[in-house]
Amino acid sequence: QWQLVESGGGLVQPGGSLRLSCAASGFTFSSSVMTWVRQAPGKGLEWVSDINSGGGMTWYADSVKGRSTISRDNAKNTLYLQMNSLKPEDTAVYYCAKKLEGFYSGSYYFEVYDYWGQGTQVTVSS
Repeated sequence: QWQLVESGGGLVQPGGSLRLSCAASGFTFSSSVMTWVRQAPGKGLEWVSDINSGGGMTWYADSVKGRSTISRDNAKNTLYLQMNSLKPEDTAVYYCAKKLEGFYSGSYYFEVYDYWGQGTQVTVSS
């Protein structure tokens, strides 16, 4: 039975930092492309970052680029997201997910995920 469990969220002041973790089990984590997505209050899902199976390739949304670092420890079956210089607009529930596939439709790129965690709340507020 697969499982993804996020942790590390909380309340932080603007400019602060948090490191989110996602513990994986029940599937071959080391062969999986992993993703962080988030959902702000009243908004849809927003892709945040991807990391390839070996950890050597990463991709970021413009909204977090330069402020966040995705990483993984395949020996520990754990995915991370280090977030620095946090802003109020980073407030959201953050989910880790296992990417199944990605494809283009016209000029748009879509990702499909087959496993999701339950999410961890990040609130950036003074």
